[in-house]
Amino acid sequence: MKLKNILPIFITLLMLSCNSDNVTNVADYNQYLSNEIDQTKLLGDVDFWTTRIENSTSTYSYLINRANANTEVFNVTGEIDYLIKAEEDLLEANKIVKDSDAGLLKNIAANYISQHRFKEALVLLKKAEANGAKLNGTKKMLFDVHLELGNYIYAETYLKDLQNTSSFDYLIRLSKLEDHKGNLDGAIEHMEKAMAIAEASNLKGMKLWSYTNIADFYGHAGDIDKSYSYFLKALELDPNNAYAKKGIAWIVYSHEKNPEEALNILNHITSYHNTPDYDLLKAEIAEYNNDLKLKAASLTNYQAAVKNDRYGAMYNKYNVMVFSEDLLIPKRALEIAMQEVENRPTPQSYDLLAWSYFKLGEVKKANQIIEEFVDGKTFEPAVLYHVAEIYKAVGKTAEVQPLKKELVESLYELGPLMKQKIKQL
Repeated sequence: MKLKNILPIFITLLMLSCNSDNVTNVADYNQYLSNEIDQTKLLGDVDFWTTRIENSTSTYSYLINRANANTEVFNVTGEIDYLIKAEEDLLEANKIVKDSDAGLLKNIAANYISQHRFKEALVLLKKAEANGAKLNGTKKMLFDVHLELGNYIYAETYLKDLQNTSSFDYLIRLSKLEDHKGNLDGAIEHMEKAMAIAEASNLKGMKLWSYTNIADFYGHAGDIDKSYSYFLKALELDPNNAYAKKGIAWIVYSHEKNPEEALNILNHITSYHNTPDYDLLKAEIAEYNNDLKLKAASLTNYQAAVKNDRYGAMYNKYNVMVFSEDLLIPKRALEIAMQEVENRPTPQSYDLLAWSYFKLGEVKKANQIIEEFVDGKTFEPAVLYHVAEIYKAVGKTAEVQPLKKELVESLYELGPLMKQKIKQL
């Protein structure tokens, strides 16, 4: 081919590349999509401690070790049975020492936090606090639980008691608090400081935690390049990290509008780490891709999974949205939302309650809940969208417009399906 023919093609390709919104490159992460989990190796620690328990009359420490091993299996695979097995071993160990070991009480509380049993976790942490052993660790967890329960004054009180700007644990919690208050810049600033400490310490767990969390924050701030780079850094440390892979899948879907590749990543993740929320994400992407068959199959898979009683209240938030939006059974959504408010009376839970009433046609009731418990108390885009829709329905048009502006700026976080809904506000 002559140079004069090559030149226009080259210029066209260059223009296309300059106009591209893509930040990802399959070559960056493809190596992490071929790895498989060796279940035998993963369960090796569980089997080891099981043998010790069966051959010993003093099982206290062995029960704790097996619980920790089962927790690790849960973290990797997402299979709820292993988290429940860990709980059973921890409770059995606690029978032996009768609430006297503060560390064990915190271990059980951590298990309950994973199960979204925050009120029960709080009871255990108060016992650990009264015990007095390793009190700073207890206070950190008390901050975490109070924040999850919406007890923000108590949370801030514990955090002030822990104040130490050279502490990783303090900075990540300060970052979480700033994010809750809607101060994303402050949240990022504190997380960056925490990440620097993690990198200086060269401790894998701390680095992994800071990379995935800073990646989320950068995504919320619209800095998709940085978000992507830190998800990759997390995968360099832990090639099996499902959360980081999910983060990349979201970038591919929401930012790059490439549903097929996003599904490819998700299908890899769910080959070894399969929790119900992945089915909902697949359903959303399928809807965007106009694949109604895949959407229906994904929703069916989700419903089948959450019928497992062992999940307890872990998927209440998702269930409310599925029953109100996809299955169109708002009365069931309302029942679950009421339960969630009882379990966890946060602005987010009250938003679920308001949205359920709204979907039932009780607009005034929905507005009343929003005004009293939600508006100005959380800055999550999904919640702000519900607030805007409810305010629009009751004729509060002056309040809708600033919310609409915020939602447009949060479209990456909300996902492309929301673009038309926001436009119609």
